[in-house]
Formats: sequence, C-alpha cells, structure tokens
Amino acid sequence: MNLPRIVITGVGLTAPNGNSLAEFRANLLAGVGGIEPLEVRYMGPLIAGVCHYDPLKYQKKKEVRVGTRAGSISIYCAHEALADAGIPVESVAKDRTGIYIGITEHGNVETENEIYSLSKYNYDTKFWSHYHNPRTVANNPAGETSLNLGVTGPAYTIGAACAAGNMGLIHAAQMLRLGEVDLAICGGVSESIHTFGIFAAFKSQNALASHSDPKKASRPFDLARNGIVISEGGALYTLERLDDALKRGAKIYGEISGYHVNSDASDYVLPNPERQAECVAASIRRAGLRPSDIHIVNTHATATPLGDVQEADGLRTVFQDCPDTYINNTKSFIGHAMGAAGALELAGNLPSFDDLVVHPTINVDNLDPKCALPGLVINAPVKAKRVDAILNNSFGMLGINSTLIIKRYVA
Repeated sequence: MNLPRIVITGVGLTAPNGNSLAEFRANLLAGVGGIEPLEVRYMGPLIAGVCHYDPLKYQKKKEVRVGTRAGSISIYCAHEALADAGIPVESVAKDRTGIYIGITEHGNVETENEIYSLSKYNYDTKFWSHYHNPRTVANNPAGETSLNLGVTGPAYTIGAACAAGNMGLIHAAQMLRLGEVDLAICGGVSESIHTFGIFAAFKSQNALASHSDPKKASRPFDLARNGIVISEGGALYTLERLDDALKRGAKIYGEISGYHVNSDASDYVLPNPERQAECVAASIRRAGLRPSDIHIVNTHATATPLGDVQEADGLRTVFQDCPDTYINNTKSFIGHAMGAAGALELAGNLPSFDDLVVHPTINVDNLDPKCALPGLVINAPVKAKRVDAILNNSFGMLGINSTLIIKRYVA
C-alpha cells in the first residue's frame, strides 16, 4: 500500500534559550544554554529552564489572564509555525485542520495556584475561579489554540509523559495519512515549572539537579550528573501531505519516515534498555533503513545517574557498527521540557539537513565510561559528511517509549 508522504513545512517554538528556530539553533551551535535561577513556592531558590517569549504577540491581556501558560505557549508556537510555513491564519481551511499537542501533565499548575489563592480567604470556596474547569481539562492547550485560531477541526492533547512531543507528530502524521485532515498543527508543550509539586517530587526521588552555575546543572552523560533540570517550553509543527505542500510551493524541512511506540511494562520510573532498543530498531525498520543510515541520534538522556546508562546500553545494541552516526543531547542546553522535550529536541537538529553540522552535548567535563558511545558529540559541534536521517528518542514515566525518524526530503 502506497501511503501518502508526510512532510514538515513549518516550525514554531519557544525554548529557554530561544524563541525561534533560528535563535534556538544558533545557541545550540554556540554552546549557549538557558537554565536560570527560579524562586519556587514552598521550596525557595532552585533552577529551571524558563521561556521568555512575548505572550501578547498573539493574545490579548485578558486572554492570557483567563487561559493557561500551556495554552499561551501553544498559541505562540502555532502562530509561529503557520507563519514559518507561509500559511496565513485567515487562509487556513479551519474544518480540515487538526491540532494535536503532546503534554506530560496538565491542570496541576492551575489547581495548585487556585488552592494557594483560596488559602488567603480561609479556604472559602466562593472565591474559587469559575475559569478553573476549562483551565484544567486535559485538552486545554489544544482547545485554547483552536479558539485562538478559529480551527473547527479536531483539536486535542495526547498524554504520553515525556514521550509526548514525538507522539504529537506521530499522531498527526497518522491522521493526515487517513485523510482525516489536510493540515496538522502538532508537537508538544509544557508549563511544568509553574507547579512546586514536580520539583518536590523529583527532589524526593533524589533526581533534582543542582549546581553552583545554573547553566552547568544539566549534564547528561557526565560523571558528576546529579539529576533533572525542570523546564517549560513548546515546539509545534505544520505537517502536510507532500502533494499538498508541493502544490503551494512550500519549503520542506524533512519527511516523516519512520516511528514506533512501545511500553516497558516493567517499572513506574526506571527505564528498560531492552524495550528502548526495540523501539529504536522498529522505527528504523518501518523507515526501510538500516542503523548505519541514521546520521544523527538525539538522545532522551535526562542526566539521571541510571537513566543515562540505560539509554546508552540500549543504543549500543542497535548502533554497533555505524561510523557515520553521530549522537547528541539537547537537554544539556535547556533542561527537561517534559511534554515539549521531544518536539524541541527534534527542531534543534532539523537544520543539520542543510548545514551538515551536528550540535553537541554540553557540560560533559568528565564522560561517564558507562555512557561512552561511538559518535557522541561533546562540547563542540562537528561537521558530518552527510545528514540524510535524524532519529529522535523520547521516553517517559510508566514505561512509554517513542522514536521518530525524519529523512531529508528527496523528490
């Protein structure tokens, strides 16, 4: 069966170190991270990845106040993706457009803030906001985006823990191939830094990163890594069937070639390297490629002592003899953006199709021997001979794994 080819035609993002793909990419190549101090309720001074986009670029003050941070990030990224794709909002076929946004969690921020506000009124529930329900439903970020854009097609979120960013793109590609929509706005977002609960939970697991220099706190694969830097952010894409993109003369970033999703079914938190390796291998087979055909592997590694080793073990299983395969990590720059992680990390590598440069993993002062991988790019970019396929790993709690492969577009 000849399935329609699905291509990426627009990218919109906000990350702790950039509010456009050009700015984000420039900082990845220059080694510029985006982690900074953050005062967290009940916990005091911590560090986090904070985005500094302009929420009023596409929303009014009241809309920002009534809505959520995740919704605001989604609206910003959606508009930026459409503009990048050369698709004016007013020309979008509203009933034939789908919005598919991956999230890790949603509602925690609003519930926590509402209870805190209520505490100032002796917990009198008459002061509970009547906006609380629409703010906390799981489909909120996609729903806010559909309201803002006037999109009447399907708009919903995909809860897939930290695999969610990849899942947004995978699901969108499937809906386009099924003919359910003609344009998809998809990817992942996260507002996680605005709830103290996620910081407290990781701290209780001894998995919250700390460092005297915030920009050096996120250090995947380094022997001194000590945990996750929690971040917010978002990256949304416009996906189209190739014929439609060519018809309007669209710029094409790359083609969705392969993907796979599976589950560890072994632990709430600890990753399973065998299942991860199976996920990676299955996505390569689906793409009709061999491991040696992959030129960039973006790792999920979050800088936890065990998690990084487990992923490295899984990757060794697949990429045993692949001299042209480079491996990098984006969380070393921006921390862990949870539901946005996979989508942001993919975006940072897409320009490699054009410039053949592979951005590094930074903050690796002393590589953990257990994480040593052939082709691991450390602390400085490298020039590749060719970049024809990029593989993006995103794994999440409760054992969900997702791998997405983007190929260079060839007519």
